[in-house]
Amino acid sequence: RRHTRFRNVTGVQTCALPICQMKIEVIKLNPEAIVPTYAHETDAGADLYAIKNVTIYAKEKAVIETGIAINIPQGYVGFITPRSGLALNKSLTVLNSPGTIDSGYQGEIKVILLNTDPWKEKYIKKNDRIAQIVFQKIEKAEFLLSENFNNESNRSDNGFGSTGN
Repeated sequence: RRHTRFRNVTGVQTCALPICQMKIEVIKLNPEAIVPTYAHETDAGADLYAIKNVTIYAKEKAVIETGIAINIPQGYVGFITPRSGLALNKSLTVLNSPGTIDSGYQGEIKVILLNTDPWKEKYIKKNDRIAQIVFQKIEKAEFLLSENFNNESNRSDNGFGSTGN
């Protein structure tokens, strides 16, 4: 469902070297939702929070709701990435990492978590930090059909494992 309460902020950005800061509008779809936060001033990723308790069984996945929608300015993308603490301490990771949130999407932000533990279920509690969102400027590509490439490469078509282990 489309949210029409966003005010069309067009990527207003302020820069104080070395970090730029952009304005991202957030709608709480649930009054108890937590707006994303940065743990440290220099962090690239802002923490996303669960809106309810969820059990993720061994080797299973679950969609975790955040209770928020965000308005990403055109020309930017939000990438959903895992939290290292969840991976290390709970064996949980973002299944489609990084998850891509396009600027045109204004629905609820949801995170697909995978429990990599082969034996134990894991618990997400309401207000737990479940993932991070990192914003990045994007460039569109124009794909040009070609018969061959004009530049030489040492690598050529050597791919998987071509540089050793």
